[in-house]
Amino acid sequence: MAQIGKSVGLKGELKLHLHCDFPEQFKKDALFYIDRERTLKIERYSPKRSIIKFVGIDDIDAAKKLTNKFLYTTKERSQENCQLDKGEYFWYDMIGSLVFEDGTLLGVVKNIERFEPNDYLVVKSDEKFVKENLPSTFLIPYIDRYIIEFDINKKVVSTKDALEILKNS
Repeated sequence: MAQIGKSVGLKGELKLHLHCDFPEQFKKDALFYIDRERTLKIERYSPKRSIIKFVGIDDIDAAKKLTNKFLYTTKERSQENCQLDKGEYFWYDMIGSLVFEDGTLLGVVKNIERFEPNDYLVVKSDEKFVKENLPSTFLIPYIDRYIIEFDINKKVVSTKDALEILKNS
């Protein structure tokens, strides 16, 4: 995902703010959605300058209409264009997963946030913890210190010391 920034110059170029780990997908002729009805095709992209130009957006007025819009792609295009290393997963694979520690259900991954330099699982706490007046959501850093493994087939995240994070949140 990426967010379109301010227009740059007079010929339809825009600043692009990446919110993903796969800048290689932003290439000539790649298609992205900005909403359900509208698709944009990349004419050119300069990763060094973070400047993008879309086909048919040829002046400053047309470019300004895109400012602050988000670019989205499909799961299929993501899987086709983004090569994951062993042990890496797409965020959409993890969202909805159950979070366990030593057999205890801590909650469900509702979202993932990036606070440099790490990603954090946003976990909706299991109801039993909420009834104990613990927070309804908490964050787990996605680092080896807390994440033991993610089973993509079972959609289960195994953690260590995440219960302490919940209790101290």
